[in-house]
Amino acid sequence: MRFSEAWLREWVNPPVDTQQLADQLSMAGLEVDAVEPAAPAFSGVSIGLVQRIAPHPDAAKLRICTVDLGQDEPLQIICGAANVAEGMKVPVATVGACLPGDFKIKKAKLRGVESFGMICSATELGLAETSDGILPLAADAPIGEDFRAWMALDDHCIEVDLTPDRGDCLGIAGLAREVAVINRVPLRPPAVQPVAPTCDDRVTVRLLAPDACPRYVCRVIRQIDPTATTPVWMQERLRRAGLRAISPVVDVTNYVMLELGQPMHGFDLAKLRGGIDVRLAQAGERLALLNGEEAGLRGDTLVIADANQAVAMAGIMGGAATGVGPETRDILLESAFFAPLAISGKARGYGFHTDSSHRFERGVDPQLQVRAIERATRLLLDIVGGEVGPVVDVADATHLPHREPLHLRESRVARILGLALPATTITDVLERLGMTVEPLADGWRVTPPSARFDLVHEVDLIADIGRIHGYDNIPVSHASSASVTQSTPEAAFDLDRARLALVDRGFHEVITYSFVSPEIQSLVEPEADTLRLANPISAELSTMRTSLWTGLLQTARYNQTRQLERVRIFESGLRFRIGADGLRQEPGLAGLVIGTAAPEQWGEQSGKVDFYDLKADVEALLALTGAPAQFRFVAGAHPALHPGQTARIERAGKPVGLMGMLHPSLAAKLDLTGDAFLFELDLAPLADGILPRYAPISRFPGIRRDLAIVIDAQIAYERVADCVRAAATELLREVILFDVYTGKNIDSGRKSLALGLILQSSSQTLTEDLIEVEVGRILNRLASELDARLRD
Repeated sequence: MRFSEAWLREWVNPPVDTQQLADQLSMAGLEVDAVEPAAPAFSGVSIGLVQRIAPHPDAAKLRICTVDLGQDEPLQIICGAANVAEGMKVPVATVGACLPGDFKIKKAKLRGVESFGMICSATELGLAETSDGILPLAADAPIGEDFRAWMALDDHCIEVDLTPDRGDCLGIAGLAREVAVINRVPLRPPAVQPVAPTCDDRVTVRLLAPDACPRYVCRVIRQIDPTATTPVWMQERLRRAGLRAISPVVDVTNYVMLELGQPMHGFDLAKLRGGIDVRLAQAGERLALLNGEEAGLRGDTLVIADANQAVAMAGIMGGAATGVGPETRDILLESAFFAPLAISGKARGYGFHTDSSHRFERGVDPQLQVRAIERATRLLLDIVGGEVGPVVDVADATHLPHREPLHLRESRVARILGLALPATTITDVLERLGMTVEPLADGWRVTPPSARFDLVHEVDLIADIGRIHGYDNIPVSHASSASVTQSTPEAAFDLDRARLALVDRGFHEVITYSFVSPEIQSLVEPEADTLRLANPISAELSTMRTSLWTGLLQTARYNQTRQLERVRIFESGLRFRIGADGLRQEPGLAGLVIGTAAPEQWGEQSGKVDFYDLKADVEALLALTGAPAQFRFVAGAHPALHPGQTARIERAGKPVGLMGMLHPSLAAKLDLTGDAFLFELDLAPLADGILPRYAPISRFPGIRRDLAIVIDAQIAYERVADCVRAAATELLREVILFDVYTGKNIDSGRKSLALGLILQSSSQTLTEDLIEVEVGRILNRLASELDARLRD
């Protein structure tokens, strides 16, 4: 939020300079991003009155103005602005003045006529980027007074970067309260008195979605002056806050939003039909917005509607059809409370962001609406006049936020802050922050103000006490407890080593958000219970992930849209799963490959990556446990994976992970090109590793025997390998599968496996007789258990 320091000091004026004020705000958790002058440096500009205007004899677009500056004689100034008029008060740069850009004003002669100064526009004074003519001043502007001093331009614009939980400080009122508490000085808010109705005009309001909008306040104002202009002082405050002045009604609603933190909107009453309904959008409903765009409304979007159609996106932007224009004479002023969850992410979903949605997403005080509408009414009456109707306040108390008291323990404050503050100091801080404090035997019962949505736990109160007391006032202390060093078990699975192994195999590590899109999450794991965030960054990031695949798939899509065809990525992190015992945060390691198996090169043609390429990567990870033989890949199923290319990874019969090819229908929904293969491992079951053991290397040569056996096509190679190892003696050192064949000369439903048996003894050179006995034992076991036969 950006605001004027001078405006803030009207509410609270602590005895500190600008830099100290900025430092105080930052230390209180309201980080100051920038402090800038409210206007560039210039001098020699005074307030003048245009007395007479005469045409220039030799230039049709120039006019000769006689300007009274409160001196002995008026000045003659040549002006080319179309909006200059007799009786207008204007800023005048006299001879010797210096304007922004080091532009010095000198006596000049334009087309033969002398000019002794310049009537200035807002652009020439550095107060605007563009302007349509000279800057008109208020009728009560004092002639001859220094323009810079009268406009209070020796001011600063302070920009604070507020965290999402401090929506209460998105207004001068909230910031002033913080400054007053920090400096223990009085707060002087402007008096807001109810404006008595002068007519009985009102509109009916129906809350058809009370959970999303439990309070709606409005008021009719008739017969406003459409020719009135926003006072310069208000335009200046808006400018210093980063907003452009548009018209009195719009400017007043923006002004109140900046001052109190309550977004407001004005409708052209003549363009409304019937009463106001606050409801959800209907299917196929469309709305032309004030920014010139037309939105197709979704069913979860809250709208303000009249009897015929939606006229505004609630809490986001008004509709063009009912907007206030130059001919508007009657208005309906709106001030409402919208639930943060009803507005959160909606503006981003339509591709834009507004000051109004920014505030409603973070939470607006549900008790502020009537005060805001009274404040806006008074400002409007002073600027545009008119007749006001009564305030219509429609509320559903059951859905309005209710602040429950919190139990604050004095001992807990001392333990968390490391400092025993006097009870009177704690009470003073909390009461200055607008809280209701009741003493208890061990502390206080504290009721937060309605605007403080961030105060939900005892520790939140303690954090407020700490930041107001000043973190730099809390003494530094060092723990005196004995330190215990605990080394990682040597046999434990090393995640860092696993990450390096994947990098060695051509993977890139990615880090994605733990909160993900609920739509993509439901595609990846449609049956999983998910944890929804109470106050998400956006609707697209509102669910905690139950699988690392969600982030990997989005990353792969991001890379493919940027013409990166070969993607090999992995991520380690927590998954958030809800089970019978509540929420579990489980560490995992997952990866994704898509594209070619090897990088492009001239010497070898690389084919597309397949299931077995990824299986080799996974086996390399499992080998880091020291017990690769304990893991089995068995046929499995998962909603996100292809039913024919999915494997469940087991250790001692218990699942430890999954791998397989992404289901083609899901790949199409995610706009992924090519076959994507994924794996995900649970890290906890991998923690128990096995240390390697020394074994002497045999001095005798090894022998290889190759066998081709024919077995049933449904039998997995792993069963074959287990059968071979069970039949063999210690002479068998390794079993290698080097060929799989089906087709000609192989019966239907059968397949041929070519096995390489590596035989070696540690005490003798193997003879042919020993080899034949060993191979025969293996063949007999294969025949009896798996109905295997040697291939002809």
